[in-house]
Amino acid sequence: MSEKRLVPDFIFESSWEVCNKMGGIYTVLSTRAKTLQEQFRDKLVFIGPDLWLGKENPLFAEDTKFWPAWTKKAAAEGLRVRTGRWNIPGQPLVILVDFQPYFSQKNQLYGKAWEDFGVDSLHAYGDYDEASMFSYAAGLVVESFFRNKLSSKKKVVYQAHEWMTCLGALYIRKHVPEIATIFTTHATSIGRSIAGNGKPLYDYLWAYNGTQMAGELNMEAKHSVERQAAHNVDCFTTVSDVTGRECAELLDKQPDVILPNGFEADFVPQTSAAFAKRRREARARILQVAGALTGSEFTDDTLIVATSGRYEYRNKGIDVFLDAAYRTLYDSDLRRPVLMLIQVPAWVEGPRTDLQERLRQGGTYTDPLPDPVITHNLHEPWNDPVLSFLHSHGMKNDRQSPVKVIFVPCYLDGADGIFQLPYYDLLIGDDLAAYPSYYEPWGYTPLEATAFHVPCVTTSLSGFGVWASTSVGHDSRLDDGVEVIMRNDYNAQEVAEQLSAAIVRFAAFDKKTADKVRRNAGRLAEKALWKNFIRHYYDAYDFALRKAQQRNIK
Repeated sequence: MSEKRLVPDFIFESSWEVCNKMGGIYTVLSTRAKTLQEQFRDKLVFIGPDLWLGKENPLFAEDTKFWPAWTKKAAAEGLRVRTGRWNIPGQPLVILVDFQPYFSQKNQLYGKAWEDFGVDSLHAYGDYDEASMFSYAAGLVVESFFRNKLSSKKKVVYQAHEWMTCLGALYIRKHVPEIATIFTTHATSIGRSIAGNGKPLYDYLWAYNGTQMAGELNMEAKHSVERQAAHNVDCFTTVSDVTGRECAELLDKQPDVILPNGFEADFVPQTSAAFAKRRREARARILQVAGALTGSEFTDDTLIVATSGRYEYRNKGIDVFLDAAYRTLYDSDLRRPVLMLIQVPAWVEGPRTDLQERLRQGGTYTDPLPDPVITHNLHEPWNDPVLSFLHSHGMKNDRQSPVKVIFVPCYLDGADGIFQLPYYDLLIGDDLAAYPSYYEPWGYTPLEATAFHVPCVTTSLSGFGVWASTSVGHDSRLDDGVEVIMRNDYNAQEVAEQLSAAIVRFAAFDKKTADKVRRNAGRLAEKALWKNFIRHYYDAYDFALRKAQQRNIK
């Protein structure tokens, strides 16, 4: 009979994105919180950076009634903390910590990290210092809470996310050995850097030395702290088998547990009537903005195709998306008008006032605005790669063009000045989504799309794409709800050609076929709900707690 799985009595999780909405890790934590909160009932505490001192943080509801004796004790220890709840489903407990006081100790802290674990911070630059001071402060918070509030007999887990939290995880490992430590890398810093610098990552993965490449790409500090955390925590995890292979080669450590990213159905309208209403509203707003910008009429027959995510031009396949748009423009088999949206935050200056004025006035327009390919003004637009592609390829969104491409270079939080709808409230209006990524450890954007019944195209280099094919039992196709295109280091043009073909193919679907594909996308997404994926976290907790028990018995 197998041993009974060990379950923690208390869980701490730290991340730069706790109450700080930035990217995919925020989605991981904020959607999973409800599932864990239901299981652990306020025995789960998230720790994040207090970046909103003196300002109201809409994601954080401060509540001083939590642990008043401890917060007083922590203040006496020099810790500046605020307690409350995270304004997300599940309303989990949060401790935000001010890490600014630790900058004065930076050199000493880096010296100790070198002595204790061989972490090389000598060549640190950019966001390394800020992240490390937060990470250290989070470690102090956990140590103080554990010593003052929890019995040493309690089974306690500390999970740290991404290289930004590694210093704190190592601190806990040394100074509070009773706590079981987990480190989750969502993408190795050096792997992302290799891919982002245009080097072939996959064919030569076996030959790369992570530490050598870190020196070449000026990534020594981030790589060093990440590598040492992977080797020294009780349980090292990542989000997909794709990234697991990367960790084994670049960090010289095979992950102990794979933690695929799930989703929470609460974000999706639950009734067909509510879903249909939200979809109609989203489509109407997208087409209204497109019409006001380009001076063209967009009928409801328009096929809306979108991509989104972090602005990593090559890694996220934005270059391939644009190439596919250009190919589709000249495809004689295209039977419907296509509107393609690139929704990636860039160095945005603000919303276009001329576009805002047209949207305020309402009505239809027959003349385009200047440069009718972008919804917001950018700082240094001449340096922007998306605009450079559109301009150099003569893609001006002419009235007669069957394919129009619009760049939405802002964070869609409902207050962007143009769409005035949050990302999910626009996503539901898309007909097809495309994420032809080159570097994509998991791929939340395609999972989010399928959760909203939007079929999507992704690649075999994304963790989600590999999972989708595994789930359907063959190379996933558009009819399954997700098309997975085989991608390698060198076939970007072929991927663009196949994406263009998928768009043309989808545009030819009748309503019955399109609705069936949409349903299949939704069914696939249901397999990735947190209620199905959370078991992997319990595996990681068990793994880490057993390692900690063995250490503490000795």
